[in-house]
Amino acid sequence: MKKILPDLYDGHFCAYERRPVRTAENIATHRKIEDEKRYFMQKMSLDDCKRFEELECLYIQTNDFEQKDAFSYGFRMGTMLMCAVFIDESTTS
Repeated sequence: MKKILPDLYDGHFCAYERRPVRTAENIATHRKIEDEKRYFMQKMSLDDCKRFEELECLYIQTNDFEQKDAFSYGFRMGTMLMCAVFIDESTTS
């Protein structure tokens, strides 16, 4: 395993980036979403298509907020676990 601190310093590791999930189920779901989106956009007026795209952008923004919050929560949880490993519990009672 590479050392994380030098990788962070050198910019080789970016904590917020994750590899996308590439399972057959995930790919099929994304394909279905795109097919449905195309179907509805063909039936809508130009104004409705624009509003639909704006709605999609709002969903993406909401997802970004949730991802940031989940990352922060996981990082704090991991840090608390690491701190608990180093604390002598006999001195905290």
